[in-house]
Amino acid sequence: MKRSWIKYFSIIVGSILFVACNSHNTKTVAADTDPVFQTDPGLKNITEQISKSPQDATLYFERGTMLRKMQLDSLALKDYKTASSLDTGKADYYSAVGDLLFESKDLKGSVEWIRKALARNPTDKKAHLKIAKMLLYMKSYPESVIEANKVLMQDVHNPEAYFLKGMVYKEAKDTGKAISCFLTSIQEAPDYKESIIQLGLLYSAKKDPVALKYLDNAYRLDTTDVFPIYARGVYYQENKDYAAAKEEYTKCIMKNKRYSDAYFNMGYILMQQDSVPKAWRQYNIVTKVDPSNPAGYFNRGLCSEMMDSIKNAIADYKMAVVLDTTYKSPKEALRRLKAK
Repeated sequence: MKRSWIKYFSIIVGSILFVACNSHNTKTVAADTDPVFQTDPGLKNITEQISKSPQDATLYFERGTMLRKMQLDSLALKDYKTASSLDTGKADYYSAVGDLLFESKDLKGSVEWIRKALARNPTDKKAHLKIAKMLLYMKSYPESVIEANKVLMQDVHNPEAYFLKGMVYKEAKDTGKAISCFLTSIQEAPDYKESIIQLGLLYSAKKDPVALKYLDNAYRLDTTDVFPIYARGVYYQENKDYAAAKEEYTKCIMKNKRYSDAYFNMGYILMQQDSVPKAWRQYNIVTKVDPSNPAGYFNRGLCSEMMDSIKNAIADYKMAVVLDTTYKSPKEALRRLKAK
């Protein structure tokens, strides 16, 4: 569901001798010496074109796009930046850099590059929406709304702009305005899944059963995403209908056996039903599919403690603290056991 941000290859630096002989093309040759350019036929072909026309920005942009599709983001970023330096008037080049920085979680850098793109094309709706999204992540809510409104001034029917405004209002705890924005979003685009999910979550928080309808619709739009099924389980769980909740979590797990939140919530329900050994098994699965989840270890430890398996409980509490040094519950549990 998410792109990998792992960088598979590093840029090989050109030799000092070549730099001294031909400093004009230093960046180009340094980047082109990476082995990946010779292992893929498409990359090899365009790299040969670049060697013949090293000042052609479009070639770097094209190769950067190929590298991005291959998830070689470090190399793609180099090419996009080279393209923007060779053709300083092309907004798309700056926007591409901003996109990659956003994916690598460099939000500040991403905003800077998207703003450069907007300076070259102030009416670019996609760029304004990107800025709005980044500002939302950065919790700069008023600025995010301003960017979304700039889009709506050009295109009053834009569903993403309404979605982003809805997210701002949701973060501000203004549920009424948030719901209004999400409803407008799906009026403009009935299949806008993100807005449909948010409506499901907001109505779920209000314990309104209409939430189930929205979550069903969201799942039908994309059956590869099991989150709506999980969210239905949460709705039933919050309304104390544990049987229905467990049924939804089971459906979720059947679709995605590595969906740790479903196991976790199943464990919680089993603990409420005094089925501690069964709950332990659910939390044990959580530690397998999501070994960096400290809550999984803490809850498994809690089950072990309730079953008088103190040694195992202590081991799990300690692991939870290792994974999250700010996690208070396992620290308190360790102090409690030590006091005994």
